[in-house]
Amino acid sequence: MASSMLSSTATVTRNTPAQASMVAPFTGLKSAVALPTTRKSADITTVANNGGRVSCMKIWPTEGLRKFETLSYLPPLTEEQLLKQIEYLLRLKLIPCLEFEKRRPYIDRTNNRSPGYYDGRYWTMWKLPMFGCTDAVQVLQQVQEAAATKPDFFVRVLGFDSYRQVQCISFIAYKPPGSD
Repeated sequence: MASSMLSSTATVTRNTPAQASMVAPFTGLKSAVALPTTRKSADITTVANNGGRVSCMKIWPTEGLRKFETLSYLPPLTEEQLLKQIEYLLRLKLIPCLEFEKRRPYIDRTNNRSPGYYDGRYWTMWKLPMFGCTDAVQVLQQVQEAAATKPDFFVRVLGFDSYRQVQCISFIAYKPPGSD
């Protein structure tokens, strides 16, 4: 009896129109006409575009320009842009802190080649972290004071998360003249 049930189940065929249209039949590979075989122009601007707004992207030069922290690839920030970055830092409930450095503002691997070690990570702190600060103008005033007191030094703004006890944001707020 079990064998007759199996054979009857195995011989059931379903030929409804809905099931036949669910899977398209294999028609073979596409023709080679649709694939480009040669480049018509050596001009790269025809290949790289950004929806018509930008025709080609600028590449960061690898020599002569050093990278610092976040935003180091941008031109120096104006006061308004600094205020917006500091306001963002404060909106995230981070504690602002300022640091300065002259001798080694760049991150490099001069003294040690082991993974995770970089020279130039630690800078000297400018005063104490600004616990309880809620006004971006106060932080900007401290940046201006540090730049006026030490005009040959780099000044960066850090944002610390007091709950996780880690640095979350860091960017250069002042570069000395002639450092670009």
